Amino acid sequence: MNLQRPNSNDATQTVNRSRSVVPVSGLCTRCVDDCRGNCEVFKSSFRGREVIYPGPFGHVTAGADKDYPIDYSHLNINGYALGLNGLPEGMVASPDTATFPTVDTTTEFGYENKVRMTMPIFTGALGSTEVARANWEQFAIGTAISGISLVCGENVCGIDPALELSADGKVVKAPDMERRVKLYKEFQEDHGDILVQMNVEDTRLGVARYVVEELGVETVELKWGQGAKCIGGEIKVNSLERALELQKRGYIVTPDPSNEAIQEAFKAGSIKQFERHSRLGFIDEEDFYKSVEELRKLGAKRVTLKTGAYPMRELAMALKWSSNAKIDLLTIDGAPGGTGMSPWRMMEEWGIPTFYLQSMAYELAGMLDAQGAYVPDLAIAGSFSEEAGIYKALAMGAPYFKAVCMGRALMIPGFVGKNIEKWLKEGDMPKTIGDFGTTKEEIFVTYETLKAKYGKDMDRIPLGAVAVYTYADRLKVGLQQIMAGSRCMNLASITRDNLVALTPEAAQVSGISYVMDAFRDEALAIIKG
Repeated sequence: MNLQRPNSNDATQTVNRSRSVVPVSGLCTRCVDDCRGNCEVFKSSFRGREVIYPGPFGHVTAGADKDYPIDYSHLNINGYALGLNGLPEGMVASPDTATFPTVDTTTEFGYENKVRMTMPIFTGALGSTEVARANWEQFAIGTAISGISLVCGENVCGIDPALELSADGKVVKAPDMERRVKLYKEFQEDHGDILVQMNVEDTRLGVARYVVEELGVETVELKWGQGAKCIGGEIKVNSLERALELQKRGYIVTPDPSNEAIQEAFKAGSIKQFERHSRLGFIDEEDFYKSVEELRKLGAKRVTLKTGAYPMRELAMALKWSSNAKIDLLTIDGAPGGTGMSPWRMMEEWGIPTFYLQSMAYELAGMLDAQGAYVPDLAIAGSFSEEAGIYKALAMGAPYFKAVCMGRALMIPGFVGKNIEKWLKEGDMPKTIGDFGTTKEEIFVTYETLKAKYGKDMDRIPLGAVAVYTYADRLKVGLQQIMAGSRCMNLASITRDNLVALTPEAAQVSGISYVMDAFRDEALAIIKG
C-alpha cells in the first residue's frame, strides 16, 4: 500500500524524471547533476514557497490523494430479503409499498429552530477563494433550487475590494457578501439554509452583526478548523496594492508587501503573487459559550460549529461544549481535505482521516447520550462524492449523524454547467457532452423538469446551477435505491447493522460487525432449527 507520494504530484505541477523513486523521500533513485526537472525539490530551488501550494491558483480545487490504511471502501452495505423499516404510520409493508422512488431522503438539523433539507448533504465552506467567488452564482442558485444548505465560508467580507468599515473597524457594507446571501435567498424555498462562517478576522470585523441584522442571515457558523489544513485560510493576490490593502485590514500577508526588497522583487517580476493568511484561532470553553450567546443575542436563529481533523481531545471538546451550548449542528471535517488553496503537503500529511474521526465521534457521542446529555446534530465531511459513501457515513454514525458535508464534489457541477453554457455559445462543445445533444434541453436530463417549475424565471437560472441540481438529483435517486435495498424507507431507519466491515482492522476501528460475524447468531439459530 502506497501511503504517501512525496516530491511530485499533479497538484503542484511536478513530476519525477526517473521511474524509480525512493519511497520515503520521493527523490529519484539516481539524481543527476544536469537534470532538467521537474520534481518538487527541483522546482522549489528557484520558485521556493510557491511550490507549497496547488496551482494555478483560482483555477483549481485540489484534494489530497494519500491512501489511508482504512477508509469507507472497507465497509459494505447489507441488503435484505425480508423486513421493511421507516414506512409512514399505518402503511403495510409489501412489494407495492417498498418501491425506491417513495423512499424519503429528507433530513433536518437544529436544536429548536430546525432546518429541513431534501437530501442529507450540504456544501463545504465556499469562502474567499477565487474559485468560490467566480462561481458563486452557480453554487448558490444550484443548492437553493436543490433544497440543500450552502455554507458561505470565512473572510468574504475581509477581502472585498469594496468593503466599507466604520471608524472602529466594523463592517458597514460588503457588496460581495450581500450578493452571495441574496442569490441564495432569492431562490430558497422550504428546504435548506445559508450558513455564514466566522473565523478570527470575521469576528474582529463584526461580520456576524452585519449578516444577521443587515442581510437577514439566520444561521451563523463558528469555525475551529477544517480537514484540509491546520492553519487559517489563505488566498493569493496578484497586485502589490491589493496586498498592502489586505495587510492594512489586519491580515497576515506574505511575503511582506511593505518590505522594500519585496516590492522591488515584485516589480522585477520574480515575485508574482502575495499570500493572504488568516490567523490561528484559540479555543477556550467560557469564550466559546460567550460567543454562542452573543450570536443568539444578535438574532441568529441557529449557531453551528465546524471543527477540523484534530485528535480526540479537541473532538471531545467540540462535542461536550456543543452539547452544553445547545449548538444546532456540529460539522466534523476529516482528512484528507480538498480545497481551493491549502498547502499541498499539509493536505497530504496532517490530521485524523475521516473514517477514524467519525469512529471517534460516534464513541464520544454515545457516551454523552448515555449520560442523558443533549447530543447535537452531527455532520461529517472529508472526501465524499457519491451516494454509497453518504449512506455509509450516515449508517456508521447513526443515530447521531444527520448529513454529509461535501466540498469539491458539489463544486464540480457548477464548473461543468458554467462551461457547457460557454461552449454552447461558442459552438465548441466537447464530444463527451455533444454526444448527448446540441441544446441545453437535450444535454441536461433535468432541464425540462426545472423549466416546468420555474417557467419564465428559468432564464435567470445559469446552467451551472442546473448542473448542481442535476447532480443532487442523481445522488438522491442513488441513495433511494440503496436505502430501499437495505429496507430503510427513511433516513431515521438507517442503523449501523446495515453495514459490515470487510477487514478485522476496519471492524476494530469502527465497531461495525466483521463480515463473518454479522447476523451469525441468527443464521446459526436458523440452521439448528
